[in-house]
Amino acid sequence: MDHADNLKRGEKGAWVSIFAYIILSVVKLLVAYVGSSAALRADGLNNLTDVVASIAVLIGLKISRKPPDEDHHYGHYRAETVASLFAAFIMTMVGFQVIVDTFSKIMTQEMTDPDMLTAWTALGGALIMYVVYRYNRSLAAKVGSSSLYAAAQDNRSDALVSIGAFIGIIGAQFGLFWLDPLAGLIVGIIICKTAWDIFVDSTHTLTDGFDKRQISRITGSISKVQGVKKVVDVKGRIHGNQEFIDVTILVNPELNVRESHAITEQIETLLRKKHNITYAQIHIEPYE
Repeated sequence: MDHADNLKRGEKGAWVSIFAYIILSVVKLLVAYVGSSAALRADGLNNLTDVVASIAVLIGLKISRKPPDEDHHYGHYRAETVASLFAAFIMTMVGFQVIVDTFSKIMTQEMTDPDMLTAWTALGGALIMYVVYRYNRSLAAKVGSSSLYAAAQDNRSDALVSIGAFIGIIGAQFGLFWLDPLAGLIVGIIICKTAWDIFVDSTHTLTDGFDKRQISRITGSISKVQGVKKVVDVKGRIHGNQEFIDVTILVNPELNVRESHAITEQIETLLRKKHNITYAQIHIEPYE
């Protein structure tokens, strides 16, 4: 299965998130209005904003599937990474909003006595989002999608937000009003930390960062190929779910073009089978 097919499979995860967020936001906002729960209302609004992030991921996956053209010789794979970055910004805004709302409740000493229906709605929403998180995380690993992985982390954060709302509502039933702001603060910090991790990973990729350990593994593999006298340099960069590798090797200067080309084909086959790398630019120089 090629990368375009993998990206198409990844779109299913984005659609699952979109439908789940739309349904949950509508249900939560209606129940919050009937049951007088500020926590559940905030949770519903959070899901509403996540619809935008999921749509961004879907668009990024669709753009990434476009073939190379005269303006994008290496394809459009980095659109997926840009979508991950956008999702991180959305998560950051939500996380900060949760923290600000928490401190606002503490300062105003806001007390609410919501209906228990709102608590069960929040718990049900948490369970649903956890199932969506597990599905998207598994799918992201199978297709190698960074943006779908970011969406999965967002799903998990939303499950935690719903759990926080559940704890706050239950606490209000027993007069433990401090549980609501404490849960909100912890959840807000977790969301911001998750967003930061996605932001760091996305910016590292967009600035052509590459795992040093992977470079070392690739260098070791190439050095064992028959005919390679020395591996001079190996560079890597990531485009969406693909690794692009540039290699410089030294070979016997007495080899003809056909023999030298055969060595590059061995290296390309090795990279594809052992490291799942389908694009490699191999430069040959004479070994002195």
